[in-house]
Amino acid sequence: MSDTDTPWLDEQEMTLWRLWLRVQTELPAALGRGLAQDSELSMQDFETLVRLSEAPEGRLRISALAEGMHWERSRLSHHLRRMSGRGLVVKQDCLEDGRGSFVELTDAGRAALGSAAPGHVRIVRSLFFDGLQEDERQALTSFLERVLGRVQT
Repeated sequence: MSDTDTPWLDEQEMTLWRLWLRVQTELPAALGRGLAQDSELSMQDFETLVRLSEAPEGRLRISALAEGMHWERSRLSHHLRRMSGRGLVVKQDCLEDGRGSFVELTDAGRAALGSAAPGHVRIVRSLFFDGLQEDERQALTSFLERVLGRVQT
């Protein structure tokens, strides 16, 4: 493909793209700072605890949790080891088939999530949803679903 065949971004597209890049860097950092003020949880801890709290019996296979979080299993295993050391989760062998392991939310993990969630929701609302009109929400949802659909194919 020659340089003249490249579909370069126009000025408006470049502005939008750079804003998107800044948001995807700065929003998670701001959310992380908010969690750090209200709890001892990182964003990764929080997501792990949320996913476990939504799972039947508060537990998931580690492979299913890794897939749901879009993490490599080895990365998640290291993270779960640290969370386990803090008493937030516990790892259990799968007795049914002897393959793989489960990770389960502990009472301390559930309490940490319950304590952190109200402040987290407030900051999500403040930074992301406040000022967003219903038609903008619908348009943004539709747009992000289409982008994600293209990325996942």
